[in-house]
Amino acid sequence: MDDLNQNERNKFQKRGGNMSNANDLLTQSDMDNWLNQRRITEIECLISDLTGVPRGKILPRNKFSHDYGMRMPESVISATVTGNWPENDIMSEYIIDTDKDMALLPDISTVRMVPWAKDAVAQVIHDCYFDDGTPVDYAPRNLLKRVIQLYHDKGWEPVIAPEVEFYLVDKNLDPDIPLKPPIGRSGRGETARQHYSIDAVNEFDSLFQDLYNYCDAMDLDLDTLIHEVGAGQMEVNFVHGNPLKLADKVFYFKRALREAALKHGMYATFMAKPMAWEPGSAMHVHQSVIDRKTKRNIFSLPNGDPAPEFYWYLGGLQKFVPNAMAFFAPYVNSYRRLSRFTSAPINVKWGMDNRTVGFRIPKSNPENRRIENRVIGSDVNPYVAYAASLACGYLGLVDRIEPTPEETGNAYDSAFDLPESLNEAVRWLNECSELEELLGKRFCGIYKAVKLTEYAEFTRVISSWEREHLLLHV
Repeated sequence: MDDLNQNERNKFQKRGGNMSNANDLLTQSDMDNWLNQRRITEIECLISDLTGVPRGKILPRNKFSHDYGMRMPESVISATVTGNWPENDIMSEYIIDTDKDMALLPDISTVRMVPWAKDAVAQVIHDCYFDDGTPVDYAPRNLLKRVIQLYHDKGWEPVIAPEVEFYLVDKNLDPDIPLKPPIGRSGRGETARQHYSIDAVNEFDSLFQDLYNYCDAMDLDLDTLIHEVGAGQMEVNFVHGNPLKLADKVFYFKRALREAALKHGMYATFMAKPMAWEPGSAMHVHQSVIDRKTKRNIFSLPNGDPAPEFYWYLGGLQKFVPNAMAFFAPYVNSYRRLSRFTSAPINVKWGMDNRTVGFRIPKSNPENRRIENRVIGSDVNPYVAYAASLACGYLGLVDRIEPTPEETGNAYDSAFDLPESLNEAVRWLNECSELEELLGKRFCGIYKAVKLTEYAEFTRVISSWEREHLLLHV
């Protein structure tokens, strides 16, 4: 490992690249004490690439330095989900083709145990910097920080609460064989949908006990666990809070759940649509905005009525979410979820306590008035998805965009007004200069290049449907 030397460290701190990243919950000394008290032997140093895959290095305790950090190549961030990279001629507009190193510095507030490890192992999320000390603008965590800062500059504090759906499935070593629900403690797999069934959750008591233990050890603040509509489909809710902290928790949660499932002989998947005849999995994100001085929810007037800001935020979501769908439905599989009468939205209508719309307004008191973005799939990178959703709402606030009238009926009876494929979603994003300006041209350019590369790889695959129906019939 090539550590940053003292001169480089001073340069980063002088130019704003302080490793603590403005979170004062821990000091460097606190982190040393934390590691020493737990007799940590190894540290997993993590970053998120654009797809949300954890990347990084595993270091022995005596090689880890939160003062100096470490280095990794820039190309790590822009890897596709298949482990490839966009063509050089596409990327050369955004990254110099020498694959330089980034400096990685840990956010010490994110240090956690790795509770499934046999030895005393810690994990910590790192932030990415260029050589001049500025944050890497296309790194997902830095993107979310920039969007949050836009709110801070206006005197606002965004608040979110994610609801993450996922499936438990039998181990499957052959990708050509369809997935099926796992076997629970009864010795049988689910053969019917068990929405909100307690007994169906109890089928996997031992797995969820391990998951809760892992999440407690990692301080992830899970709120509730329910069985969703699909066979083997579950949902966990997180306590509302700061978007960056919640993105870190969801990033960690996905690791923890996969490890718990593997321990019990099954897989956990966040695919948006893992089984053809079962509903897809979403990551519904509740959103509100607080005045930083008064601590008042700006979505509500003092008399309790909805404020103009509430409607403007809705207007921003309605106008820009269709253009941002590549962030909310990032894979070819994602668009299989978005279909009529499957608990997934097909448009950007809004309504009070209406689960057929893209933006649901849950019943609440004025202090807790919020908007639930139901468009987002569970397969997203949480840093990217939260940043994009907040960006859409921010544009609505600053441009004072009025929403359409409330949908009081079944929104599935209305037109489909979201892109219907990844290729189409990238094209729609390409046509939205407002989002590109706010999120950053280089971030959007690299992200689109990654998604188009994944789409091109997918189009080369011959599916079982094609072999079944075309082989002898055409």
